[in-house]
Amino acid sequence: MPQGNAAHEITHRVHHLADGREAIFFADATSSVPEQVVDTRALDPRGEPGELRFDRLTGDWVAVAAHRQSRTYLPPKDQCPLCPSVGSRESEIPAEDFDVVVFENRFPSLGPALGQVPERAESQVPVPAYGRCEVVVFTPDHTGSFASLNDERARTVIEAWAQRTQELSGMEGIAQVFPFENRGQDIGVTLHHPHGQIYAYPYLTPTARKMAEQAVKHLEATGRTLLGDILEFEQAEGTRMVVRGEHFSVFVPYAARWPLEAHLVPHRHVPDFAALNDEEKDELAIMYRDLLRRFDALYDTPTPYIAAWHQAPLATPERAASRLHLQLTSPRRAADKLKFLAGSEAAMGAFINDVPAEATAARLREVTP
Repeated sequence: MPQGNAAHEITHRVHHLADGREAIFFADATSSVPEQVVDTRALDPRGEPGELRFDRLTGDWVAVAAHRQSRTYLPPKDQCPLCPSVGSRESEIPAEDFDVVVFENRFPSLGPALGQVPERAESQVPVPAYGRCEVVVFTPDHTGSFASLNDERARTVIEAWAQRTQELSGMEGIAQVFPFENRGQDIGVTLHHPHGQIYAYPYLTPTARKMAEQAVKHLEATGRTLLGDILEFEQAEGTRMVVRGEHFSVFVPYAARWPLEAHLVPHRHVPDFAALNDEEKDELAIMYRDLLRRFDALYDTPTPYIAAWHQAPLATPERAASRLHLQLTSPRRAADKLKFLAGSEAAMGAFINDVPAEATAARLREVTP
């Protein structure tokens, strides 16, 4: 049965692709989801998960997914796997039209099997790469980006992220749900069609672990949330603020690593998309889209970026201390120049930023989204 948000009449329905993968169709408030979808392709059965190997030097898990070497790479428009299926052209989405579709990745880094992964491994024996990887297709249109979506469609994508976050968080062994979007060939995208991804990890990733540790320490020491205190400081200090809404604010972080970087943070302490109320989702859809438009307005050509939605880990006490937020970054340091990670950054993780955060914030404030 279709499900959805009563206030916005956004519904979703689960269908299945020819190899058994789930494809969840979401509808705009003024549209409806298809009742029946038939995938007539002759697809090979789904393979077993790849491997997770534990790096004993760093304490990090590394996924080995050799099957991804054969994934689709920058196909022409008439072979795009994210466009609607029309006539004899069959894509990953077996429908002639749609609003937003989320489906299990055909070439996943994690999954399709689910299970528990140990916190660490003392021997060099791999474990299955449990988890789940999904693709989020924003529109049937092959060109454009999230920034070009209208208000209604942007809101539908937010609803899809919230629904998938809730569903994935309840699956066996999942420790963290990470929605993200890569835009631009300079970032390394393999498909130009407007889309994002969601990784449901069976372990806490290195960056999430570092942030959670900082958040827990701050909460234990002060009784306040770390990101809440940072947001309050940035709002009061002002030089790095970009936009302040009723429910969200955008600022350039004080210790920005990238020449273009901005954080979008909810005023209320919420762990993830699923915890947002309707009013917050409404504002978030517009503020996120307009922030992307600001990035694009800085230059005459679209700006490549990585949109990383940091959600709270599912374990306690990390979850209570961590707040949902967006980290939007771009390596673009000039119209015709990109920042590449130098030896100290790639090897040591010690970033050097040529552009002060205050200067980036001033530029983002000046442009019209």
